[in-house]
Amino acid sequence: MLIAQNHLQFILEVAVIIHMGVLLLINIIPFTLSMVLFLSLILTMFLAGIFSIDSALLFLPYVSHQEFTHPFGPLAVFAWVTLSASASLLSEVEIKSTSITALSLVLFGVIAVAGGLMHRSFLILWFLGWFLGYFIMSKSFRRSVKITRKRIMTVAAAAFGGFAILEILSRVLNASVLSPLLRLTRIEEYAIPSLKMVVKNTQLWGHVQGSCYWAANCLGGSDGYLSLPMNMINTFTLPFPLFFGVLVVKKDVIDYMLPGIFGVAFDFGYGGLFALLCWCAFVMCSGFYVLRKYRSKRRVGSRRYLGREALLIGALTAFMAQTIIGLFLFNRTINGSAMIIFIFLSAMVVAHLVSIRPSLR
Repeated sequence: MLIAQNHLQFILEVAVIIHMGVLLLINIIPFTLSMVLFLSLILTMFLAGIFSIDSALLFLPYVSHQEFTHPFGPLAVFAWVTLSASASLLSEVEIKSTSITALSLVLFGVIAVAGGLMHRSFLILWFLGWFLGYFIMSKSFRRSVKITRKRIMTVAAAAFGGFAILEILSRVLNASVLSPLLRLTRIEEYAIPSLKMVVKNTQLWGHVQGSCYWAANCLGGSDGYLSLPMNMINTFTLPFPLFFGVLVVKKDVIDYMLPGIFGVAFDFGYGGLFALLCWCAFVMCSGFYVLRKYRSKRRVGSRRYLGREALLIGALTAFMAQTIIGLFLFNRTINGSAMIIFIFLSAMVVAHLVSIRPSLR
């Protein structure tokens, strides 16, 4: 049936539509390097702006914030790494990009500070994206990657210092929302009970019927612990179980307290988790395969695929970062609105695989 009957079917249908749409977009529009540079710059500046405004609202009374870093954090990684890769590709073809590189560093700092104030988990995603992007670009542009003890200590000290500053600010300003220790306390209090519930009730496909919050009305799988945005489901008037209002606390048991592998396994079963892991591995392997093709063409003098190469570096980096954080640290990084970005980044990588076969063989 074309009309989805549960959350999993709806996710798969939306994923197919997004992948087909991005595939057509990549093949129809000639993404030149200048176009990719311009679009990534605009997107990075836009995200830096809304992250900054959202973080500023934390300190204003009677004004609510939106927490844009959860859904748009991976998109920010995609935009910034694409911008940085575009600047590097300009240097590869002997075009000066000093001002663009300087602007990208400024935007990097703005997003890191604004996003870190909103969510400490975003800092992990952001710096992981930076590291993966730096590594991929080093291989693509023949730069040496030097991981020294001094650099490791510098990064560790910066991370520790950032968390310490946030903790001090939270106490001085009496703003518990800024406290990294609050997050650790909540994990300590809720994670172990949540983990026991998931491990005890997860089956090959879904979970033990009646083990979720809905009790007797539990579907035994696709109960909404992992879902697309609620507004999207309501727009299509789909009769799926939804967590809203005070019920969000029940969803947080899995969505906020456990890594994604447990959330996926509980809602879609071990079979669903295995299928997702296989797809993620396929996307990553496909991305590196196409990237080698683009790189080989560039090194023999072709400039035809420079824009697509920058796009692929950004999408592959962001997809890898979101996958690692979402599956192994924070389930919320691939849930709800963030799932749309996750599917979009997957499509942005796979679309290159389809389009290069007749032209780069």
